[in-house]
Parts: sequence; C-alpha cells; structure tokens
Amino acid sequence: MLESFDWVVPSGRTALLGPNGAGKSTLLAIGASGLRPRGGHVAIDSVTWPSRRGVRSYRAHVGWMPQQNEFAPHLTVRENVELAAWLKAVPVQQRRSAVGEALEQANLSGRSDDVARRLSGGQQRRLCFAQAIVHRPTVLLLDEPTVGLDPAQREGLRAVLAGVEGADIVISTHQVDDIDEAFDTVVVLHQGRIRFQGSTEQFLGLVEPGDRRGERAYLALAPDVNA
Repeated sequence: MLESFDWVVPSGRTALLGPNGAGKSTLLAIGASGLRPRGGHVAIDSVTWPSRRGVRSYRAHVGWMPQQNEFAPHLTVRENVELAAWLKAVPVQQRRSAVGEALEQANLSGRSDDVARRLSGGQQRRLCFAQAIVHRPTVLLLDEPTVGLDPAQREGLRAVLAGVEGADIVISTHQVDDIDEAFDTVVVLHQGRIRFQGSTEQFLGLVEPGDRRGERAYLALAPDVNA
C-alpha cells in the first residue's frame, strides 16, 4: 500500500488526513514498530527500525495509541499504566513518578484505583493515552484517538492532548473542523502517497474562507472521497 514512500515527520503537531484505506493506520503502525515494513526502514535520531540493535531501543522513543483500545480490563487504571511502563523499560526508580505523571496528564489521577472495564469510553481512551506517554516518548503516534466518542468525550480528550509537551505528535483523524487551532502541519495521504503537506494556513488557503473550510480544503485535494 505504501510504495516508494519517504517521509520526515514534521516538528510540532501534525494532522494526518485521508480516506479509509489510504494507508494512515499502516503508516502509523510501521512508525510505531507494530508492523514490520517489507522494505526500507524508519529512523528516530540514530536509532533505526528494523535493525540489528533491536526493536526495544527504537520503541523507547515512540508512543503509540492505536484505534482499538489495548489494556487489561480486569486491572486497575494504575496497574495498566504500570504494566505499560514495565513493557517500555522505564527504570524502576523512575516508574512511580512516570506513572503518576502520565495519569495526571491524562486527567485520570482520581480514577487510578478503578477497574479499567468500568471506565466510560472517553476515560478508556485517556487510559490508552496514558499508556502511550508513560515512558516520555519523543514521537507520539495517535490513530483516530477520538473515534467512537461523543462530542463531550472528544472535547475532553482534545483538552488532554493539547497539554502534551516535549514530543512531536502525529494524529490520524477525520475531524477537520478545528484543524487550524489544534495542529501546525497537515498531511493528506491518498492511495498510499502524500498528496499534500504544508502548514495549516497553507492547507486552509486552498479554498476561500467560509463555513466548513477544513472539509472543503480536504475535498479539494481528494474530491473522489467523502470527508
């Protein structure tokens, strides 16, 4: 699907747009080392994947939140984040503070002793976010983080995401209504290729000002699909 693909992740916050089947989830999964590429490699600083140095070193730099929730439903919120910290090899002496920081950033400190399966949909997504950031990654890849959430839950998660610092973030999304406020860069992926990459101002500048400007700009680039 991603043939002869070459991309450098921009600094700041990047919105990754594109129709279903464009390759967005594949791209993020490869970037997170959840899917092995058939050729080529991915690099963060001097660490590459796949490489002989192993995937563990690479994953220390990357946080990934896939579309589907991935947590142990019978464990508490804190236990799930502690498990993620252990899997990401957060040093024992730093683990307690890292878990506490991730819970606070995800606005889950008050629910840390709740069993995960009893959380609301929005809280479960924030739990997955806490798992993705507990090891303090330098690159954060979020695949449709607000999918399945109601408007209030989406707003709550967006507020949490807005507080992230110290990491370059790529978010795959179909939400383009507030794209100028939430992102620095827009990338439109279509049929496995990048059709557009530029600032949010350049993206919105593709069409005249007015209602649903982000949606109209997207459709101008991919007129054969629905936003």
